[in-house]
Amino acid sequence: MLKVPDLFAVLQQIVRRAMAIPPRAPRGSLLLREGRRFAVRALIGFDVLRERALYVPAAAALAGGAALAPEAAPDAARGGCVVDARAWYRAYLPGPIATEGTVPEGAGVLVAPIQMCGEPVGYLAIEQPTLEPPDAERRAMVESIADAAGDALERNRLYDDKARSAQEIRLFEKLLNAVGTTVELHDLIEIIAHGIKSVQLDPDWKEVELWVLEEDSPTPARGELRARVYRAPSSEPTTYWQNIRAGAVSAGRPLGVTVDFRTGHGGDGEGSQRALLDEAIRRRVSGILIAPTNPESAEEAFRQAADAGIPVVVIDAPPVAGSRAQLYIGTDNVASGRLAAEMMMRLLPGGGAVAALGAVDLARNVSERVDGFRAAALGSTMSSLTVLPTIACDWDLANGTRLAAAALAARPDIVGAFGAAADNGPSWGFSARAAGRGGDLKVVGFDLIASTVALLRQGAIHATIVQREYDMGFRGVEVLHRMITQGIEPTLAELPPSRVLHTGVDFVTLERTPWSTTLSDYLTRDAARRVANERGDRDPSAAHPAEIMLIGLPPPSRAVIEDQVSIPARSLVGRALTAGSPLVVDPDEGDARADAALSAAHAGARTLVALPLQARGSVLGALVLSSERSAACGEDDVSFLVRVAGTVAIGVENARLLRRISDRSAALERANRQQAALLETIRELSSPVVPIAEGILVMPVIGVMDAERSGQFIESMLREIDAQRAQMVLIDVTGMAVVDAAAACRLVQAARAAALLGAEAVLVGMRPGAAQMMVEQGLDVGSMVTRSNLAQGFRYALARTRGRAATRG
Repeated sequence: MLKVPDLFAVLQQIVRRAMAIPPRAPRGSLLLREGRRFAVRALIGFDVLRERALYVPAAAALAGGAALAPEAAPDAARGGCVVDARAWYRAYLPGPIATEGTVPEGAGVLVAPIQMCGEPVGYLAIEQPTLEPPDAERRAMVESIADAAGDALERNRLYDDKARSAQEIRLFEKLLNAVGTTVELHDLIEIIAHGIKSVQLDPDWKEVELWVLEEDSPTPARGELRARVYRAPSSEPTTYWQNIRAGAVSAGRPLGVTVDFRTGHGGDGEGSQRALLDEAIRRRVSGILIAPTNPESAEEAFRQAADAGIPVVVIDAPPVAGSRAQLYIGTDNVASGRLAAEMMMRLLPGGGAVAALGAVDLARNVSERVDGFRAAALGSTMSSLTVLPTIACDWDLANGTRLAAAALAARPDIVGAFGAAADNGPSWGFSARAAGRGGDLKVVGFDLIASTVALLRQGAIHATIVQREYDMGFRGVEVLHRMITQGIEPTLAELPPSRVLHTGVDFVTLERTPWSTTLSDYLTRDAARRVANERGDRDPSAAHPAEIMLIGLPPPSRAVIEDQVSIPARSLVGRALTAGSPLVVDPDEGDARADAALSAAHAGARTLVALPLQARGSVLGALVLSSERSAACGEDDVSFLVRVAGTVAIGVENARLLRRISDRSAALERANRQQAALLETIRELSSPVVPIAEGILVMPVIGVMDAERSGQFIESMLREIDAQRAQMVLIDVTGMAVVDAAAACRLVQAARAAALLGAEAVLVGMRPGAAQMMVEQGLDVGSMVTRSNLAQGFRYALARTRGRAATRG
């Protein structure tokens, strides 16, 4: 058997081996059961350029005995048999045989059942010149080869089951992390939608929506409900920058490092990486970790940072030669491109035309991968690949899929495809499946997003190179911390003279090969490695408070579609919410066909699922999914979706709680600001300084004279004495609530402070009770002049100022 991650090629090889057993076998095929239809997985001897996937309806259940069409032998499910070739092709391969021409008179097809775990799953069919059954030995050989097909399928299924379990665990880890940290339901629906699609492949979910009931909406039993609907965009978000940030934060936490994560575009002005670099230098952050959009234009800022003593470490895209940045940490992109080419040569030992898709005009790292791929593919003496010009595209999955589909249509001889960035591998995989070439087109991708996981499991992507972006962020912060604490030069002396640290890559395939890691092992190891980093023992004495600015690239614009709907009681979602249990329907049956609450996005669905979101006895909304496949959602699928819905319900509840707390905190903050402003106004109004004549000020005291008020009172009084060149200050205590010993002492302090500036303080408006209290407690107001009311105080002050003027005259 082939030792490459290519089930499609293995099945083709099985058909070829089987064709060598009967004499003069002109054609062979292999069909596998998928739901209620057969999928043609290998055709040998048919020179048909397929424009779409070859599917034929299953005539009967395989396990039911009559597995073939009535005109074909019903005993094929129990062992190899020969059937009439015309009847076989008419029932199972009408398209290819119509293109190939007539079937020779009297020709037969030797049909051998393929079993997996003891259950029939398909047929191996070899055409022969006559209807005469082969001898026992040849029949046994064909049946043995059919058993080998079953073994290959079973092995593939085991690896797929392991990958599904690992991906399911990974999905719930993401969900649990999200529900505890985000109030953004936009983020939650993207995780849910793409995560479910990468775990559950058979339903082929077309739409996944999150319906969240309005908080003032009535209960399901009390009338029509209102909900906000969130639908994820078809182009999924990349986790690249989230992984880098997670690694940086994980490294910084025990070291006392705060990571300020920002994203900026490659231009100038607000929102650019240059503006962020300028801010970091102006604030004199401790270090900078950056993935430059344009390494050349970033050099001036790197020079300024170096002059300011701020170390800079570059990740993701290498800096220019002779850069003032201290270090590059990231992927060796040229070497990664060469690895991709080596795998492509194993997948295509016979050679052929190979195309590449990537943002070569937009990103240096992508261009380096393609250069490495091309150099290895064309430079090897063992290779007979023809590498076509690279198809330039951006990071949009839908756009890339259109470009890939156009390339396959224009060049049917393309047998291999390299996706040089995250979205590009899935673009090739989706376009190959649409053209009926899923598995036939050999695809090597780059990075691992949810779509890549799904297509690896389906065999439409054969291998992918996965960067270690978490390690980039982790090691970047560690090295910067050493530069900050030990010095830049001593740290660099411990690193390679090239000032380059390559974080390496993982080569991931569904099944195990001598050159790759299985998808399930990668997913499991990646999660374990992160946990180990989180729990890693660090020396507490190594902690050094510092701030590092991490500057990345803004993600492509992907808008979550948001809508508001009413939910009639008899609608799919309304019935699920009322019942409090999952509901699975076929829209072609019953009243689900006219469900006005569902959007046009669900048009053509043959399976609709609604799962209520319940938390602590409350119904918060529903998870709604649709598929164009009939009976797409089985019991196991529902069980998984119920677990997802339960976790999502916690997320919705937490989002509501966090939003209420946030709103309440904002309201309290506004109230505090208003109260502070009101108190300031009261203070200003309660201790005004009023000039009533030249050289004479009046300061009424209203309310309580506490320590804080006393300081403000004296400060205001001295400021106005100096500004007005005042000689007399009338302190009117008529409006004071209480004149106790403490208040009296503060009034005396005010009078002494006024005297230091050459002004005399006069206390007016003293009440009899306050005067008696001061006498009884023996309080001494010193030489401070007192008058019973403001009028007497003013006459005294006026006489004093006139007398001083006469003396000066």
